[in-house]
Amino acid sequence: MYTPAQLQEVIENAIQDINYPAQPAKLYEPIRYIMSLGGKRIRPALTLMAADLFETDILEALPAALAIETFHNFTLIHDDIMDNAPLRRGKETVHEKWGVNNAILSGDVMMVEANKQLSMLNSAILKKALETFNATAQGVCEGQQLDMEFEQQDLVSIPEYINMIRLKTAVLLGGAMKLGAQVAGAGATEAEQLYQFGVNLGIAFQLQDDILDVYGDPEKFGKQVGGDIIANKKTLLLLKLKELASPADLLKLDEQSMNKDYADKIKNITGLYNAYDIRELANVEMRNYADKAFDALSSLTVAESRKSELFELADLLMSREH
Repeated sequence: MYTPAQLQEVIENAIQDINYPAQPAKLYEPIRYIMSLGGKRIRPALTLMAADLFETDILEALPAALAIETFHNFTLIHDDIMDNAPLRRGKETVHEKWGVNNAILSGDVMMVEANKQLSMLNSAILKKALETFNATAQGVCEGQQLDMEFEQQDLVSIPEYINMIRLKTAVLLGGAMKLGAQVAGAGATEAEQLYQFGVNLGIAFQLQDDILDVYGDPEKFGKQVGGDIIANKKTLLLLKLKELASPADLLKLDEQSMNKDYADKIKNITGLYNAYDIRELANVEMRNYADKAFDALSSLTVAESRKSELFELADLLMSREH
């Protein structure tokens, strides 16, 4: 059994060993740059952990893990363009450094590179792997589209929001695990259980992010606390407040959406959250999805000792402060 840290090192070394063409430089340099910015490499690690669960050589699953990580970073390039974000992991974003047109094209090539990596898998499982990868990639794009549409919608229900984060964030974790299981030759039931583990863990992870954005320690959170409040972002907390608030408090909330004094805005909306115990209600929802994830992993017919690293990683993700 490998620890997540050992697998992350394997992935980091494999990324450094990828030989992208030298020319055109402005097409491939952005790819080397975004892939070298690090990050936790959780998604590709989950692919390798899934393969390792079934006692398969993790190197057999490495092309799938690299495809997942390449695709993930491709989405980051395009997300940063859509969000007009200046920084990614504390460094200049690709579109700021090379321009929007270059960033779009480099992102497009990363999707091709992901497919090239997948094509290195054993031909016996390639069809299944491609189906899983394509369904995952399509889901992520659908989630991003819904997220953009929600910015313009006045009314978004909590089930609609959960579905959006399931697609935008969670299916990539589920797909990463399912790919690892398929490489290992696991049956359809086992692959689906790992998919459900990844998806529910991903939903819980995003809901936790919503909570930390308001209640996290600024020094540990790594980004501005209250950023979602400033941006009027529709999070679980905001949607739950809209569901429960009195007409008078809904009016206060509406007034705050235009408040340009951001410190005051954060204070006032957090006060409304506290008045309706929104933090605890959001925690209950988050724990519900975390429990679903743990149940899916528990039901997997693999020796408990082989699941221990996955349980520990999930615990670590759900107890984070940033």
